[in-house]
Amino acid sequence: MTIDIRIDDLTSNATHTLIAAHLSGMHESSPPESVHALDADSLRDPSVTFWSAWIDGTIAGIGALKTLDSERGELKSMRVADGFLGMGVGRALLRHIVAEARDRGMTSLWLETGSTPEFLPAQRLYESEGFVACGPFEGYGYDPFSVFMTRTL
Repeated sequence: MTIDIRIDDLTSNATHTLIAAHLSGMHESSPPESVHALDADSLRDPSVTFWSAWIDGTIAGIGALKTLDSERGELKSMRVADGFLGMGVGRALLRHIVAEARDRGMTSLWLETGSTPEFLPAQRLYESEGFVACGPFEGYGYDPFSVFMTRTL
């Protein structure tokens, strides 16, 4: 199985459908004030680079890197399509984004994910790739529905 990860211009219906599923899932798991996922318009911000992962012509996952400053980036909008869960798509996207952050000269990555049981697989993935728990960062506040993590590059 080959995973093709590419910068996505956010114009395809498949991309919009997966972003919508991501946002819907976030709202099902967390109260509105605790949903920090970006919509398609926010993912077009110049500080954000957005990628999609494809397998045999089908979108399998999405992920983004938001530049916080010259040395720090934030992982955003990580989502694997339901039909591709457990196939390594999330790990491939995460490693791709980590490599891109390094290439840009960043020295650390940060993320916010959910704290409810639905987010345990994501938390385990991040931990297995060297992320550790930390406090809120870059404008986030304490939220019982959030887990904050960071990784030195």
